[in-house]
Amino acid sequence: MFEYETLKMIWWVLIGVLLIGFMVTDGFDMGVGALLPIIGKTDTERRVMINSIAPHWDGNQVWLITAGGALFAAWPLVYSTVFSSLYIAMYLVLIGLWLRPLALEYRAKVESQQWRGVCDYAIAFAGVFPPLLFGVAFGNLLQGISFSLNSLLMVTYHGSFLDLINPFSLLSGIVAVTMSLLQGSTWLLLKTKHTIYGKARTVGQMSAWAVFILMVIGGLVLDDLMGYQVVGLLDHNGESNPLNKTVIAGAGLWLSNFETYTWMWFAPIGSVAFPVVTFFCIRLSKDLMAFVSSSLTSASIVLTAGFTMFPFVVPSSFNTNHSLTLWDATSSELTLNIMTGVAFVMVPIILGYTAFSYRTMRGRLDNQYVERNSHSLY
Repeated sequence: MFEYETLKMIWWVLIGVLLIGFMVTDGFDMGVGALLPIIGKTDTERRVMINSIAPHWDGNQVWLITAGGALFAAWPLVYSTVFSSLYIAMYLVLIGLWLRPLALEYRAKVESQQWRGVCDYAIAFAGVFPPLLFGVAFGNLLQGISFSLNSLLMVTYHGSFLDLINPFSLLSGIVAVTMSLLQGSTWLLLKTKHTIYGKARTVGQMSAWAVFILMVIGGLVLDDLMGYQVVGLLDHNGESNPLNKTVIAGAGLWLSNFETYTWMWFAPIGSVAFPVVTFFCIRLSKDLMAFVSSSLTSASIVLTAGFTMFPFVVPSSFNTNHSLTLWDATSSELTLNIMTGVAFVMVPIILGYTAFSYRTMRGRLDNQYVERNSHSLY
C-alpha cells in the first residue's frame, strides 16, 4: 500500500498523535484529580469536580492503552528497550493509574468521611504521580538511556532506577505536572460554576505562568544538554537494524533539527506562547478558548520533544551507535501496512465517537445538581 519509508513516518506521526491525545484528554482528568484537595473544600464540591470527569476518564485512558499497543506493534524494539530500562518507573505509573478507578468507584460505597478522604487523596495521588513519572521518562529520553544491544538485538540496561532521577528529568516531570494542572483547571472552567469556577480561574492563571517559565528554563537548559546526531545518511527503506549506523553525542546537538527544518520552530514557540494566551483567555472569561489554548500548549510541548529528538526515539548514552531511530527500529513492512489499513478505518470511528460523547455530556455542574442526583453520581 505504501513504501516502507512512508510507513515508518506515518507511524511516527500516529504515535505522536496518540501521545498528544493522551496528554490533552487524560491530562485534564489527572489535573482535576490533582486539584481535588486544593479546590474542593467540601464533599459536595469534590463530587462536582469528580463528576465533571466521570463520563470521560475511562475513555480518555484508552489513548494511553492504544499508544502502548501501537508502540508494541510498530516499534517492538523500542517497546522492549523502554520497558526494560524504565520497568520500575512504568510499574509505578500503573499503580497510580490503578488507584484512580478504584478510588472513584468505591468512594461513595462507604458512608464515612474518613474513607472518602482517603479516596480523595488517592485520586489526587493518581493525578500527580503518573504525569510526574511520564515527564521524568521523557527527560531521560532526551538525555539518553543507558542501554546496549547484542548481535541478536537483545537489550541490556546498564543503569538503575535512581539514575533516572536527575535535575533535568525532574524539571521535565514538573513541566508535565503543571501541564496537567493547567489542563484540569481550564476543564473545570467549562464544567463548573460558582466557588469551584472562581478557584479554577486562580489556579489556571498561576499554572499558565508556571508552564511558560518552566518551558523557557527548559529551552535554556536544552541548549547545553548532551544531544545526539546520526553521522551520514540512514537507509530509510532498509531493514530495521539499529546496529548499522554511527551516532555522535555533543552539547547543543538537539537543536540541529530546528536549524535544518526551520518550520519546526512553531512547536517550541507555541509551547511558550499558548500558556500566555491561556492566561489572558482565563482573565477575560473566555472559557472554551482557554481550554483550547491549554490543549494547544500540551500539544506544542509534546511536538517540541518529538521534533527535538527526530529521528531518534530512544538514544543510548551507553553506546551511542545503538540508539534507536524511527528508521531502524520498526516492524516489518507487511506489519506496518496491515496496521495502517486498520488505523485508517478505526481512528475516524474512534474520533467520531469521542466527539459525540463530549457533545452529549456537555454542560456545567453545580452543588445543587449533585445533591439532587446524589444516588446516581459518584
